[in-house]
Amino acid sequence: MRKAGRPRDQTARREALVSAAGRAIAERGLEGLRIKDIAEAAGVSQGSVLYYYPELDDLVLEVHRDAVEGYLASRQQAYDEAAPDDPAARLRALLDSGLPSMTDDPVHGLLYELHRRAGRSPGHAELMASLFAREVALYTTALAVGAATGGFTLAAPASDLAHGLVALEDGYGLHIVSRNAALRPDRARELLLAHARTVTGRADL
Repeated sequence: MRKAGRPRDQTARREALVSAAGRAIAERGLEGLRIKDIAEAAGVSQGSVLYYYPELDDLVLEVHRDAVEGYLASRQQAYDEAAPDDPAARLRALLDSGLPSMTDDPVHGLLYELHRRAGRSPGHAELMASLFAREVALYTTALAVGAATGGFTLAAPASDLAHGLVALEDGYGLHIVSRNAALRPDRARELLLAHARTVTGRADL
């Protein structure tokens, strides 16, 4: 019985450490992140952290992977829960789910912090590229379905517009979490919606 339970226990402990590491990174940043910080956040010994993750970089990569998957799942859920027969409502749901809601938004802050590793780590670069591609795919679907059902009059191919929307989100989001007073969350959302109205021909977005 104990042997059968160990894999589940180990999975739960790894998940707890990944969650704790994510909190530590969100609070302290990647600069100077220590095993001690993660152990304190998880309420365990430093030895316990090292037992499951002998290399800190491996744990940080798991945090990045977990953050990407969680963020994408939340965006997919927002899209799925919007009215299926209303392309504008579904696009609004995606637009609303893509920007930080506040300057210290923990999810976006963590993702931006982890994306900084992309220039030095193939693993982090792959996760960053995967996130971008999958967000583009979500927007492409929303735009293409809207155009096919007559809800949108697209100003360019759906994929091109999707790339632009994700890039705008990323740029606006970075300014929000960087506390740029000229681009607060409400203003960024207003600008993003204005762009979406222009490229879809839907003035009611």
